[in-house]
Amino acid sequence: VQLQASGGGLVQAGGSLRLSCAASGRTFSTYAMGWFRQAPGKERELLAAISRGGGSTYYSDSVKGRFTISRDNDQNTVFLQMNSLKPEDTAVYYCAASRTLMAYQRAEVYDYWGQGTLVTVSS
Repeated sequence: VQLQASGGGLVQAGGSLRLSCAASGRTFSTYAMGWFRQAPGKERELLAAISRGGGSTYYSDSVKGRFTISRDNDQNTVFLQMNSLKPEDTAVYYCAASRTLMAYQRAEVYDYWGQGTLVTVSS
């Protein structure tokens, strides 16, 4: 599967952004999907994940209650709605895919990566 993330940009603290990740192929519904981010000098972090059918989700403590992951299997797209953004959310955001059935909340199961989209939150 090939992934293309978009929707990043510059936003003021407290604002919102919606990231999208479009997947190629006709097997999108067989992949669990995740959103990661990596800030300068920091390790890549799994923020949110969603199961193949979209019925189960995972959020890291850093974004729980502010970010929402969703997917549209008919459109081969996964989304990350980001609200109440903070300067510390500034990072490159990546979408990723995994064939896992149940372990989508584990960062190490993701094998396929998009190119990243930069999110900058100004104070």
